[in-house]
Amino acid sequence: MTRFRPCIDLHAGSVKQIVGGTLTTDNTGLKTNFTSEHPAAYFAELYKKHDLYGGHVIMLGPGNDAAAREALAAWPAGLQVGGGIKDANARQWIDAGAERVIITSFLFPSGTFSLQRLESVLQILDEDRSKLVIDLSCRRVGDGWRVAMDKWQTITDFEINRENISMLEPYCSEFLIHAADSEGLQAGIDEKLVSHLGGICTIPVTYAGGGRNIGDLELVERLSKGKVDLTIGSALDIFGGKGVTFEACCEWNRRKAETAQ
Repeated sequence: MTRFRPCIDLHAGSVKQIVGGTLTTDNTGLKTNFTSEHPAAYFAELYKKHDLYGGHVIMLGPGNDAAAREALAAWPAGLQVGGGIKDANARQWIDAGAERVIITSFLFPSGTFSLQRLESVLQILDEDRSKLVIDLSCRRVGDGWRVAMDKWQTITDFEINRENISMLEPYCSEFLIHAADSEGLQAGIDEKLVSHLGGICTIPVTYAGGGRNIGDLELVERLSKGKVDLTIGSALDIFGGKGVTFEACCEWNRRKAETAQ
């Protein structure tokens, strides 16, 4: 059953929707689709009101800790948090109210995956894999995809394939995968990637990137056989978009929940 998953993307302390491929360290050429007048806690409270579990708060660079903590305080144990998470601070974010922590760049020192680093994070979390989400946000390379880190600008040597997914699954409860080449463009999802994820993943997966309307929820459900959830950001009316309303996405989840009963 494919569900709509909400998000709160934070940049420089504000809730924003950014074209993923333009995000850099110095923000030269940054393209922003939307900057909210509301604080992060406003969206956390909105998601709580509508029982939208499994949403992710992503800190895109420095200056976002306070906003992230406000969101977590608004809905304790209702949101996941990612962006700069590592073994040194993972427990702090759980203690601050995160349901799960999302980890990515820390696992890829110099662009190469480190199992030792993954194990160090899990140890800090008392070996509780239910508290950990691995972010495998990626960019297309040739006929496949490789994990992209450091604001999606550094492409690692880690391929999104069955072997690597099977290796990681015992260490986490979910995967979060942004298609960085599609993120923020509202030009449609990466259909091949969604199908690929549905075929190789056996734990929950959330895909983000290019979602533009309610039809994309139907498409993701069909392509993944209901194994992949979808985040819609820039196209959503609460983020200034015109592709789909927040209420329509909530209604999708309500109908799916009723069907599953």
